[in-house]
Amino acid sequence: MQIVPVRRVDATFHPGPWPWAEQNRGLIDENWRRRRAEKPALFNGIVLVNTHLAFTGDLLEVRLRQTDYASFLTMIDLGFPDAGVGNCFGGAVLRAGDGTILLGEMGAHTANAGRAYFPGGTLDMTDVRPDGQVDVDASIRRELLEETGLGEADVVFAEDFIAVLDGGRTALLKEARSPLSAEALRDRINAFIAAEAEPELAGVRLVRSLDDVDPAVMPAYVTGYLRQVAYAA
Repeated sequence: MQIVPVRRVDATFHPGPWPWAEQNRGLIDENWRRRRAEKPALFNGIVLVNTHLAFTGDLLEVRLRQTDYASFLTMIDLGFPDAGVGNCFGGAVLRAGDGTILLGEMGAHTANAGRAYFPGGTLDMTDVRPDGQVDVDASIRRELLEETGLGEADVVFAEDFIAVLDGGRTALLKEARSPLSAEALRDRINAFIAAEAEPELAGVRLVRSLDDVDPAVMPAYVTGYLRQVAYAA
C-alpha cells in the first residue's frame, strides 16, 4: 500500500487494442459467462485500463486504453496478470459536517455486491475529452451525483487528489465535504436511492472512527485511506 498526495493528474487516452485481452479472449469469455450467471445485470460496456503510471514530484502521469468490461473484470478476477496494466479510477471521500465519512454499499445486482466503497467508478470513454485528456475530476463528480444524488451545490471538493496504490489498483481520491450531519446526509442519500429505478447503491455506511473500519466489506484502498489519512493519529 502506497499513499501519495497528488496536485496534478495528467491522464491521457491512447487508442489501440489491449494485447493481453486479444490474446486471452477465450479465458475472458469463459469468465464473463460465469460472472453473468452469477449477476445477470452485468453489462459488457467499454471502460479504460491504465497501461502506464509515473510520479514526478506532485504530478501523476497516467496513460489509459479502452477495453470491454468482460476483459476488465477478468483482469481483476485473475489478480492483474498483465504486468503494468491496472485499474486507475476516481473516488469521492464524502465527509459530513460532523467529520463522519460515508461509504456506499454496493447493490446486489453489481459485480461487488455488499462491498462498501467511496462513491466513484471505473473511467470510461465519457471521461475522454476531444483533446485526448481523461478528466478524472469530472468522473468523480459525475459518479458522486449518479450514486448519491449529491451535486456541485451540495459538497465542496478538495483541490488536490490523494492517490492510494494497492497492487494493480490506483484510487485517485478527493474529499467532498457536506455541511449536513452524517444522519441527515445518510437520509438524503437513502431517499435518492429509494427513488431510483436501478440504483447502484443499496445503502450507506457511516465511518465515525477507526472502530468502524471493516476489512471484511471494505477494499484495502478504502481501509488504507481511512486508517492512514482520514483518521490517522
